[in-house]
Amino acid sequence: MWKYLKPNHKNIRFWQLLVLVVVLIVWHVATRNPQTAFFFGEPIKVAQRIWAWFTVGSGSLEVGFGDYTFFTLSFPAEIYSHLLVTLTETVLAFIIGTVSGLGIGLWLALSPTASAILDPYVKAANSMPRVILAPIFAMWFGLGIWSKVALAVTLVFFIVFFNVYQGVKEVSPVVLANARMLGANARQLLRTVYLPSATSWVFSSLHTSIGLAFVGAVVGEYLGSARGVGYLILQAEGTFDINTVFAGIVVLTVFALVLDLAVGVIEKRLMKWQPKSGETEKL
Repeated sequence: MWKYLKPNHKNIRFWQLLVLVVVLIVWHVATRNPQTAFFFGEPIKVAQRIWAWFTVGSGSLEVGFGDYTFFTLSFPAEIYSHLLVTLTETVLAFIIGTVSGLGIGLWLALSPTASAILDPYVKAANSMPRVILAPIFAMWFGLGIWSKVALAVTLVFFIVFFNVYQGVKEVSPVVLANARMLGANARQLLRTVYLPSATSWVFSSLHTSIGLAFVGAVVGEYLGSARGVGYLILQAEGTFDINTVFAGIVVLTVFALVLDLAVGVIEKRLMKWQPKSGETEKL
């Protein structure tokens, strides 16, 4: 019997599900005590809260800029408007942080003089705790989505920047010499040598980047917002509603897993040209 139940690649999903079931059972049994339930919540009530979020009531979201509203979106439940706000902040931060990190990383990697001048400032900015910037961004951009986007961009940017910088520096001198021998100019080297090398390093950091973009958006909502799942958690915390807090955490966790899965699908589609692990050794 154990031969068939022993963990392997065929039944790994079963074991993953079993771990989840065990955790839920332990959680349920441990929180039968009201005092324990006050601090840790109850899984059944958490599930009921999530179900109510997605099935009860209705919600709306005004889309606009400043004091001007372009249009209003209606949703079958209030949670969808909060999820859309969090998703918008995450995607915007991910795109802006990735593009700016890619561009500046390429520039400094290909410009030794600029890299030497800006190196201490880049290190200083990277070592700064990002959370302390949240009040500044709130003053600059207000409590709308852009203060959350700005905070999340500071998390994404450096991950992409350092990966691109390292990717360009790791380009083989032999490859560069061969390309120059074939008559490649600076623009052709950038397009055919540096960018493919940097892209590989960027995609290796995308899963971390999307996670940090999500974290930045939620932290920004938690520190000051009127929309988003982080805002819902903050409101529940203020009323000591631990079940709603855990419900928000579960929703955010599932949401983050979906985003990570989406990034994985995009990565597979865009990186078809890259050989799989072990193929280069076979050649």
